Amino acid sequence: MSSVAEKLAKKSTRSKPTKQVRLKLVYIDFWSSVKLSFLVAICLAVVTIVATFLIFTVLNQTGLFDKANALYTDIAGSSADLKSFLSIGNVMGFAVIVAILNTVVITALGAIFAVLYNLSVKITGGLLVGFTNN
Repeated sequence: MSSVAEKLAKKSTRSKPTKQVRLKLVYIDFWSSVKLSFLVAICLAVVTIVATFLIFTVLNQTGLFDKANALYTDIAGSSADLKSFLSIGNVMGFAVIVAILNTVVITALGAIFAVLYNLSVKITGGLLVGFTNN
């Protein structure tokens, strides 16, 4: 009689046949690419706005803006005030504008990528992708 460990060892030495599938990516749907790039751009916009708020809050709490304002006042004169430019409203407004512009640009790049890939497939034949089950 063999033990359970010997039976399991025999089973583990058997190799399962691996099935391989090779596919060619010959077309990327234009609207699917635009929708996916838009969703990625929205995620990056949210990350940009939240990160800007967090960085501004940390820099404001550490007193870095007060020190920079004092240095700027010493260099530019007493009439200059850096804190008026670096208010939370101005910084967050700039972050929102950058996020909107990034959303437009990333969406357009996704559309351009789909068009360029579909045109290049006519020359190259597509991208060969292999899959195996392990």
